[in-house]
Amino acid sequence: MESIEQYLQTKLEQRKAEGNFRSLKFLPNHVDFTSNDYLDLARNPLFANEVERECALQQFTNVGATGSRLLTGNNAYIELVESEIASFHQSPACLIFNSGFAANYGLLSAVPGKGHLLLMDELVHASIHDGAKASKAEKLFFKHNDLTDLERLLAAENAKQKFVVVESLYSMNGSIADLTAISALCEKYNAHLIVDEAHATGVIGVQGEGVVQSLGLSDKVFARVVTFGKALGTHGACVLGTDTLRSFLINFCRPLIFSTGLSFHSLACIRVAYQLFPKMQSERNKLNANIAYFRTFSDKTSYRFLDSKTPIQGLLIAGNEEVVACSAYLEKKGIDARPIRYPTVAKGAERIRICLHSYTTFEAIEHLFSACNNFYATKSVHSQTH
Repeated sequence: MESIEQYLQTKLEQRKAEGNFRSLKFLPNHVDFTSNDYLDLARNPLFANEVERECALQQFTNVGATGSRLLTGNNAYIELVESEIASFHQSPACLIFNSGFAANYGLLSAVPGKGHLLLMDELVHASIHDGAKASKAEKLFFKHNDLTDLERLLAAENAKQKFVVVESLYSMNGSIADLTAISALCEKYNAHLIVDEAHATGVIGVQGEGVVQSLGLSDKVFARVVTFGKALGTHGACVLGTDTLRSFLINFCRPLIFSTGLSFHSLACIRVAYQLFPKMQSERNKLNANIAYFRTFSDKTSYRFLDSKTPIQGLLIAGNEEVVACSAYLEKKGIDARPIRYPTVAKGAERIRICLHSYTTFEAIEHLFSACNNFYATKSVHSQTH
């Protein structure tokens, strides 16, 4: 009988053979093309100082939440933060979760039930996949951003309740959903639209309010998931929706019911982030300038880049082994740009995911493309000598 250590090691060796072995890295001295800190809030001294000031003003008596929201983890401060977030996002109510994964998983596993239908874009986040698996609803996927395929499924399927789930800005390819058209389809076929705004919040809109709000669709969307760990520079997430939805989640959402609430310091970070990021238009302007500058290079290369006009870019390199080799080469050149491998993305669509930021310099972008050019030149020489 094999030991547990042998079993674990066998599974790890299998993952290595597939080119999917993961390890934790810390590359503080490399040029950052990986993090989701699009506006540089996480490292902003003003943010840190304002959080310290907020904590001092509130004079918190507890460091931790001391329990779940349903026990002792609820307090006037978290309800204040939720109220302010709901107001900013033009939503009747807000419910804070410990992470974006918990919010997506909790929402999708709790609300759609037996006899209901979940229609999801094929590229939605893993947390949505896992939440859907835990739901008793029927699950179907439509082709990415394909309105014809979505309408075909909406028209063909008969269910007590229909839910359409999309991301506003997709985390792996930088594409933006046509929420106006999707919302119209949902209205036509009496479906409820759920939008994950994780990568759009802070980045899209005059105040970084996200795609839904910038298009004037706040009252057309059943639920929005907003996360605080990307452009907002902190941690946690929330679900935006009606008071009825909020009450339903408090009663039926297991990740909320059975998790200790966020600490006061985490809540202070969230509140301060909402005081700062709406005013950071200069940072959003610089981010957009960096995107445009990046595209002046990517549009002219002989190798394949994603067609994205958002902070999320990507160098397409088919095969896990090849994309890992490219990332390792860039790391040697002082660049932190991580590989995205199958099965996170489809086989043949592996890529180096490249995130641009307000603090990215033009020189850094030039250095990245120079390194990519050298990598491909090295590959060409290598292939000619074999």
